[in-house]
Amino acid sequence: MEMQQTIERPAMCAGIGVHSGEKARLVLKPAPAGTGVVFRRTDLGVANAEILAHADNVSDTQLGTTITNDAGVSVAVVEHLMAAVCGLGIDNMIIEIDGPEVPIMDGSSAVYCELLLQAGLKAQGAPRRRIRILETIEIVDGPKRATLSPSDDTHLTLRARIEYDNSVIGVQQMALRLAPGMFARNLAFARTYGFARDVEMLRTMGLARGGSLDNAVVIDDDEAIMNPEGLRTEDEFVRHKMLDAVGDLMLAGAPIAGAYDAVQPGHALNNKLVRKLLETPSAWCWETDAGTLAATRDVRAGVAL
Repeated sequence: MEMQQTIERPAMCAGIGVHSGEKARLVLKPAPAGTGVVFRRTDLGVANAEILAHADNVSDTQLGTTITNDAGVSVAVVEHLMAAVCGLGIDNMIIEIDGPEVPIMDGSSAVYCELLLQAGLKAQGAPRRRIRILETIEIVDGPKRATLSPSDDTHLTLRARIEYDNSVIGVQQMALRLAPGMFARNLAFARTYGFARDVEMLRTMGLARGGSLDNAVVIDDDEAIMNPEGLRTEDEFVRHKMLDAVGDLMLAGAPIAGAYDAVQPGHALNNKLVRKLLETPSAWCWETDAGTLAATRDVRAGVAL
């Protein structure tokens, strides 16, 4: 039987936020079975500083996913770390952070994957629960579309397509079965990206203050890659969109057993999709290797209902 996992020992890293430009230190700590992934702000000195990493707590999806608790305490850009958590099969962890935004590191999930693997993975004495998709759920927003549909697999299958009127990106598409090891090998290295022409506008909006060629792929006005090292793979752009989707879908509260298919995906679309899924009890159920349980709004990981 597949069991829940946490990390074996604490791990720490530090960096700057891509939007806030503020430094933050992360301390990743093991957590008991049934905890889920919980962020804890350590810099505020308030009583309610914990935020469950869950779609219901998503408060902003502009160029990143922000989660906020009932007391207004928030953490921004959680998706790259959550993607690593999902990709490595971690169910329970406490993430202490002393700033408003998860460090961007190199713009991908690779550093977080390495950090978690160095901390070690530890099986726990409770069965892992999956969210089994029973009916197709769809969100359409103009040319953007995303669906979650049933499959016979116990793992998530992802398909994504992006289209840009840009010779560097153009049309890219990819499909991937999120089996163990596949995320770290095929998606974790893909960096976030943007266009040089948008930088000043974003900064006037209070965004991209920590952005640089060290943590993002940047395309200039001549449709050339500004990063001296170039791309890590020609389809790095769609791979990063799939990385983001893995992190956003993990905010459902557990791994998803089904198929994700998206055209022009983004954080807002992903969050709307997860929320619609959880609000449609007939479309999903809890599942362990021992059997299934009815859908419920109680999304705490590992709690047998």
